[in-house]
Amino acid sequence: MTSVARRSGPARHAGAQASPGASPGTRPAAVPRPDPSRRPQPRTAPVRRGPGLARVSERGLLTVIIAGAIAVLGLWWHSTPGVHGLGGWLTGAGQVLGLFCGYGVVILVALMARLPPLERGLGTDRLARWHAMGGRYVVSLVVAHALLIVWGYAVTAHANVLSESATLLTQYPDVLMATVAGFLLLGIGIVSMRAARRRLRYETWYFLHFYTYLAIALAFSHQLADGAAFVTDLAARFWWSAMYLTVLVLVLWYRVAMPLRAFRRHRFEVLGVKEEAPGVISVYIGGRRLDELDAEPGQFFRWRFLTRSLWWSSHPFSLSAAPGADMMRITVKNLGDHSQALARLQPGTRIFAEGPYGALTAGDSDRGVVLLAGGVGITPLRAIFATLPGHVTLIYRASSERDIVFRDELDAIAAARGATVHYLVGSRAEIGGDPLSPRMLRSLVPGLDEQDAYVCGPPGMTSAAVAALRAAGVPRRRIHFESFEF
Repeated sequence: MTSVARRSGPARHAGAQASPGASPGTRPAAVPRPDPSRRPQPRTAPVRRGPGLARVSERGLLTVIIAGAIAVLGLWWHSTPGVHGLGGWLTGAGQVLGLFCGYGVVILVALMARLPPLERGLGTDRLARWHAMGGRYVVSLVVAHALLIVWGYAVTAHANVLSESATLLTQYPDVLMATVAGFLLLGIGIVSMRAARRRLRYETWYFLHFYTYLAIALAFSHQLADGAAFVTDLAARFWWSAMYLTVLVLVLWYRVAMPLRAFRRHRFEVLGVKEEAPGVISVYIGGRRLDELDAEPGQFFRWRFLTRSLWWSSHPFSLSAAPGADMMRITVKNLGDHSQALARLQPGTRIFAEGPYGALTAGDSDRGVVLLAGGVGITPLRAIFATLPGHVTLIYRASSERDIVFRDELDAIAAARGATVHYLVGSRAEIGGDPLSPRMLRSLVPGLDEQDAYVCGPPGMTSAAVAALRAAGVPRRRIHFESFEF
């Protein structure tokens, strides 16, 4: 195994500057610098969280969701004076499932509304997993709701299911629109399955998801027109509509209005592009008053580069250096048409940016910290490595020497702050075993089970590293990671 461990002398004072190699890299020569003295200085001091940044915990969010579900169940109970016979029980079950469907889609949209307290408290990765899991439940509820309602009405009317289906579609208001909405949700659920996602481009999958909003709009009027809980209860109609309207306003505010405001206020633009390693480039992004964004090392933005071929899609890329007042840096590996096109960006290209997002941020810890990076997963961890307080050990896993990104910067940061860097390079066959096994991790990081761990890398490496950390005795609550796999 090729393993290089570097330990510097005593860590410098928090206010000291790192050596030049720890900087976010020299600005590309093509970018003019009228005032070189304003160049952002590298940091080894911790970046503190801004004041007043609310963060919702997992327990807090689950409490709100469960409380809402109980209220929905109470709404059904209040609007159902009695249930009689098989038809009544089937119809009642279909009605309560329909209410849960309407409530569920609101929760799904709220999870992806990019609300700062959720993004900072739980992270995009966990919110996306909850959204995907919830989406499967909602689609299942939609199908069950439709089947139970048709079956229950057919039993009550002493008719067959097919004729009752025709009656519902032609004689009940907005049922046809709700049926279209149901098929749209079912289709979105199918393309979101893992087997289907692997065959779709990210952009295709992303834009197909916009049909969710159309499905919700089509189904909403059906709920108010046909739902037993709303037909005669004006208060229930008001509060149900208010719930939908509130989430709509939040989506428009945080996904449209705030990014537009940031675009106008900060004037993001490309300063230049620099090759960091074969197939890996850094994009330097300038702007005004970028410190007002309150971005933290480890977070990411969704970037939309306004060129002819790139303007129509946005992609999440992490900050690969601590943000400055007038410059940020992202680092991207060539994994497709979009990332390949970034290497051809010209200085002055305007950027539409949404963020910052993500919960993979440094917290205060007096136990010591270990950072585990794989390949280009070093991107957010490089920024954390330069600013995280206390003693830090960085373990960087790469298949070959050419895959190591920021080696000079990492060595300079380690020397400046008295940290340790281990480069684990080579295939498993060359190494003769798993370099990220619990035994290896414990040998590289004494007292590992008492430390916090941050992990970022390809999905397979991240899963294996998290499992190894757990087996090495690191509590789950001390393991922090995020994935951008769609």
